[in-house]
Amino acid sequence: MGWQPKFAVLVLIWGSSFLFMKVGLEAMTPVQISTLRVLTGTVVVLVLLAATRGRLPRSWDVWKHLVVFGFFLSALPFTLFAMSETRISSALAGIGNSTTPIATVLAGLVLLPHDRVSPRKLGAVLLGFLGVVLIAQPWTVADRPDLLGFAMAVTGGASYGIGWTYYRRFLSGADLGGLSQPAAVLVVGSAFLVPTALLAWWLDPGRLATPWATHGTATGLQAWWPLLSVLALGALGTGLAFMLQYDVVRAAGPVVGSTVTYLIPVVSVLLGTLVLGEHLSWVALVGFAVVLGAALVINRPDRPLR
Repeated sequence: MGWQPKFAVLVLIWGSSFLFMKVGLEAMTPVQISTLRVLTGTVVVLVLLAATRGRLPRSWDVWKHLVVFGFFLSALPFTLFAMSETRISSALAGIGNSTTPIATVLAGLVLLPHDRVSPRKLGAVLLGFLGVVLIAQPWTVADRPDLLGFAMAVTGGASYGIGWTYYRRFLSGADLGGLSQPAAVLVVGSAFLVPTALLAWWLDPGRLATPWATHGTATGLQAWWPLLSVLALGALGTGLAFMLQYDVVRAAGPVVGSTVTYLIPVVSVLLGTLVLGEHLSWVALVGFAVVLGAALVINRPDRPLR
């Protein structure tokens, strides 16, 4: 199979992840969702790693940076996106994912001070902030989204940019090979989220009987949909998607692979509108277009000097 079908499947899988989280919230807490998602994805990727005769990194110098990288690539964003959808729509949470390129430029100013950032990209960052402000609509109360929920989604999208910039700074010279990198990321995410889920359950004054118990009231087949959605989110949206992303980047290059960032929110908006009946104001849609335009400008390579 060529990289083009894999790219299309990757866009559909990651774009639908926000729908899966919204369905999962009908019976599970945000931390339960992120924990089960990472654990399921970890199992899938470790099986794929074993099938390809790969192995996890063995150097402590690599692992100490993978702990930071894995936190920003899995534990933090997965939890924030799930938490954001308790307050905003899945479509709007998906739009928050589009801020990754903007955060990448800002993180590069701190972590990669020797990298030259062109005035064009800095202007695109300012344009992206304008788009975020348009989506948040702080000047009105009636039509604006929940600001805390939207801030969680934006921070989740920004964490990807921070994580990948950290990778460039500290791990670009490490030859992790194959699925070793995504497997390590998910192992780190599991190490963060399992104790977090247990602690969140213990601190909850109205906690359920067990950390894995659900709070849904549905019965019969309908009661299984939230659990099946989160399992699909982990196996497909976290496990299989990591493998597809690796194949696309290896075959088509990182520039083509990064364009998936633009299409994920489009899929999440379409699914949220068509499947869940969600609604976005025209101002939010304009802001979304501005953010996507800024992301396209940021990822466009600079012309080389003569």
